[in-house]
Formats: sequence, C-alpha cells, structure tokens
Amino acid sequence: MAKLPPLNALRCFESAARHRSFSRAATDLHVTQSAVSHQVRQLEDWFGVLLFERQGRQTVPTAKGEMLANGLAEAFAIMQESCRQVKASQAGATLTIAVLPSIATIWLIPKLNVFFRDHPEVPVKVVYLLAGQPLNFNDIDIAITWGKEGSAGEGRASRFLAGDSVAVANPALIAREGPFDKSHQLLHAPLLHDTDRQGWQRFMRKLGFRHANPESGPVFEDFNLLRAAALAGQGLALCPRSLIHDDVLSGRLVVLFEGTAINEDWGYWLVEPLNTEGRADAIAAFKSWLMKEAAA
Repeated sequence: MAKLPPLNALRCFESAARHRSFSRAATDLHVTQSAVSHQVRQLEDWFGVLLFERQGRQTVPTAKGEMLANGLAEAFAIMQESCRQVKASQAGATLTIAVLPSIATIWLIPKLNVFFRDHPEVPVKVVYLLAGQPLNFNDIDIAITWGKEGSAGEGRASRFLAGDSVAVANPALIAREGPFDKSHQLLHAPLLHDTDRQGWQRFMRKLGFRHANPESGPVFEDFNLLRAAALAGQGLALCPRSLIHDDVLSGRLVVLFEGTAINEDWGYWLVEPLNTEGRADAIAAFKSWLMKEAAA
C-alpha cells in the first residue's frame, strides 16, 4: 500500500476519465471541480507523467492515462462487488426497498405491518425512488417502479398492479359543477394534470374529442399531490385505478366515464436484481407477500 498513490486521487482520476469531464466527475463524487483538478494534478506529480490532455472542449486521458483508467475501473468494480457480498452475507442484513413516493404512501406502507408480522426475521428499509431514476442494485435490494413492460432496465420485472388510469372527481365537485358527461361541458371542466397535460389530451381523444387540447388547470409533479387536490374537490383527475381503489369504495372519489381509460399498457412493477446472492430468501419472501397483497 505504501507504493500506491492516495486512494482519493485515484477515485477522482477514474471518474474524470470515465466521464471525460472534470465537472461531471465532480458531480459524480459530490465534490467541487477544483477538488477533482487538484487530485488529478497530485496524481500526475506522483507518476511524473501527464494523464489528461485537452482536445478542443473535451478533456481526454493520454495513452498512459487510458491504461491507468482501465485498470482502476476493473479494480474498483472488484472492490465494490466484494463489499456488496460481505454486506449481503451479514446475518439479518436489511432488505432495502426503493419505491416511488405515490405507491409507497398510498399502497405499500399501509400494508407493511402484515409483512413485518409474517417475517420478523427480515429488517426492512424503505427509500424513495424518483421517477426516471436508474436502478442501482449496489445500493438497493428490490424496487417498485411505474412504466411499460421492458422499461425497468436492468433486473427481472414482475407486474403486480395494473396501470390503467380513469377520470375521477370528488362527489361535492360533481354536485356543484357537474354532471360531467361526454358532452362539450367536459372541455370547460376544472382539470388537474399529472406531470404534463398529455394525459387529458389522450383521454379526451378516446371520448371522441379529436381536437381537444386542454391547457387550463394546475400541473402536479407528484401523484400524491394530484390525489390530494382531487380529494379536496379542486378538479377532475386521471388516476391509476389500483391506487384509488379505497377512495372509490369509501365514496371519497367517483369514477367518471366508466369504461374509458388510458395507460392500459402501463403498470407497477417489482424489479429484482439478476444476482440475488446473499439476499435471495429476503427478496423471495417480500415478492411472495407483495404479489398476494396485490391479488387481494
């Protein structure tokens, strides 16, 4: 180890070489760009050679820098995998579940006490998964995502809840401003949008409004916010039927235009890693429980 340069300098160099950018390496390592530059210069002083050169606006490794970067990438991958195996083999290791905020708040967390009761031997950690965030199974054990089939990326995906979305509204809003039907009254109804306005555009086309282009109404970046606004009677919303099941049963929301839905080819997916070494039993237990809850 005495013959090795500082490990932090090696990490900074490997990231800069992989990204072909000091600024992206800084973002990757959560440090400043000047810190990365300082570490790379320290490494170049240690070796006595240049490791990077400028090509236009791009910073690229020299031939010796490329050789070092390839070796470091392999070495860091081995270190990362060894650490993962040790952590996974620990008795009673925590099962880390990454889940979208909407499904976590509305569906998963209210049911987790059943899993805790049936599997007290499996410690659980629940973390947020942001929409569009790539899955990193070095940090998590299993994930719950939303999308079309094949959109989960790396891992084995099993659909456990349908994603078809229907139009709903608070009954007080319907009494006050409805009834909402397939007439042009819908074009002037207060609408709530999830992420963008394309959902209502597609829904209205299904109802036969070929040139509908709803531009009014607030846009919510998170489904929890959209649902809260719908429950408060602020407008009509398009919601996955599986997430508003209890709201409809209790009468807090009413489904409009029954038989018309969008996102029929979407769903909620349980994604598990291809390599479950050291955590297979915990993942299998959680998957089995989740599928039974979804079927119920």
